[in-house]
Amino acid sequence: MYLYQYKKSTINYEKYNENDYIVLKFPVNYATHYEENKNVYVHLFESNKILGDIIFLHGIGNNNIPYLEWYARFFKTQGYRTSVVILPYHLKRTPKGMNGGDPFYSADPDKCVIEFHNAVKDVRRTIDLIENFKDFKENNLYLFGISFGGIIGTMTLALDKRFKKGVLMITGGNWRWINFHSPYTYKVREEYKTKGNAYGCNSEEFCIKHFRKDPVNFVSKKFQRIEDVFDKAPIPCYSYDPISFAKFVNQPILFIRGIFDKIIPKEATDDLISLLPNASVQKIPTGHKSSILFKRLVGKKILNFLQKHNY
Repeated sequence: MYLYQYKKSTINYEKYNENDYIVLKFPVNYATHYEENKNVYVHLFESNKILGDIIFLHGIGNNNIPYLEWYARFFKTQGYRTSVVILPYHLKRTPKGMNGGDPFYSADPDKCVIEFHNAVKDVRRTIDLIENFKDFKENNLYLFGISFGGIIGTMTLALDKRFKKGVLMITGGNWRWINFHSPYTYKVREEYKTKGNAYGCNSEEFCIKHFRKDPVNFVSKKFQRIEDVFDKAPIPCYSYDPISFAKFVNQPILFIRGIFDKIIPKEATDDLISLLPNASVQKIPTGHKSSILFKRLVGKKILNFLQKHNY
């Protein structure tokens, strides 16, 4: 069984009210070293009239989640039930002594490939749960991923065709650009420099020379099946890189990029977009964090996209 595969089974879950949403709590289906991470939490924003379901994937770190849940509240008012999947190591899933999402910042691809695919499993099992809910429409299931959520979202869209459309925002691929050029990944660069990893990676120069001279061309030619992402990867970081999965995302995609985004390097966004076969790109005059200032404009763009040529 490949790392992305899992056995679908009945999910026993708890349901309770919190703030202005419903919390769905259910156990993970993989091994974890942390008690806090043994359950998935989903913030479910119910709509009175359900036109469809949106699975929303937030960025890395705990502080952005309350702000980004504005989108869930907005979509709720427009008839879209929205499930905010709290990704591993965030909010109640954050182990003591950690910052939200810390384990994803690592120079060890053997570790990361497991963590990233565990996050994808959480998203897919959220669908396993909500597809049994009242008024679920299988042809109106959508994904919206922002930043880190867009990375997990790209992988999920490639692996799960229950999603009919996807929205990816201020995100990218190709770990060379993200790990060595994003201001958010300085911890990863320090780990490369001081510890390295089992594959000898200790610098961007080593990365380029041995594994990533032309990764876009490599994945485009070598990865013809999802299984190739694992079987033909020269190093495991390809097996959780959005560019490896992008060509398999055949659903219509709305890609929203910030013109002045420095957190996700321009090259990372360019590389991901170049491999998405069915993407429409919209630009907003903003950086990464400041994109929230355009939330109403973005929300309207997404609604127009979801409602256009609907299944």
